[in-house]
Amino acid sequence: MRQLYAAGLIDQYALLIHPIVLGSGTRLFPEGARTDLKLERSIATTTGVIIAEYSVTPPKDRAS
Repeated sequence: MRQLYAAGLIDQYALLIHPIVLGSGTRLFPEGARTDLKLERSIATTTGVIIAEYSVTPPKDRAS
C-alpha cells in the first residue's frame, strides 16, 4: 500500500473501522503526508463497524 500510495496509484480507499482500541499500530499514511480524501459513502453495521469509501483527490502537482 505504501508503494502504491507513494506512486500516486490509489484512487479509492475502502476502510473498515472497528470500534475497539488495541493500542499503537502502523499508520495508514506516512508521517507528514497530505492526502485529500472525499467521503463517498459510509455504512454502519449492526456490530458497530463503519465501512467507509473514500475517493482520492490527486495533489495539484500530479493532476493532469
